[in-house]
Amino acid sequence: MKIVDPAVQSAKDNYHLLTGVVIPRPIAFVTSQNDDGVVNAAPFSFFNVVAAEPPLIAVSVSRSEGQMTKDTAKNISVSKEFVVHLVDENLVEQVNQAASSYPSSVSEVEETGLTLAPSKKVQVPGIQEASIRMECKLHQIVPLGTDEAYSSDLFIGEVVMFHISEKVIENDRVSAERVKPVSRLAGSNYSKLGQLFSLERPK
Repeated sequence: MKIVDPAVQSAKDNYHLLTGVVIPRPIAFVTSQNDDGVVNAAPFSFFNVVAAEPPLIAVSVSRSEGQMTKDTAKNISVSKEFVVHLVDENLVEQVNQAASSYPSSVSEVEETGLTLAPSKKVQVPGIQEASIRMECKLHQIVPLGTDEAYSSDLFIGEVVMFHISEKVIENDRVSAERVKPVSRLAGSNYSKLGQLFSLERPK
């Protein structure tokens, strides 16, 4: 058994270790909008559901030298709204392209050839090609790290509207096989949905 003390490693080494052992991770493809109306779209794999009442999901966005530098973080901080899309096999190539470093004046949606779709309860539009998207209103921002230098921010959003394609619904439930989700592994590696099995929870 290899023993690793994160206190004696660099932040980069800890990042690589974490992303190698916490697998697979779902990917949030997040759209946000700046004051000029430019729609930003970016993927984040530090993402999960955190509560059901109200329905809350969380996305962690890293900082640079203690500052919010990513468009997603800055946009959500101002507008208090965003849309999260589930990444599937049909969307993953465009999502990967959207991870490129574009200036704030450029929309990744346009650069990747995706299509904007109007939202119902937030001003930020979603992505038409996504089989599942969730309109979110900001519930809370939790700075993470130390008071001297926060390393990231946890954006907790309340889902105020779900958009789910009929193609991924089976027996009134979302079918994982039909969604064909893609998850993040370490480095440049991704994973498709593998073999499924069921276990009854003990009473």
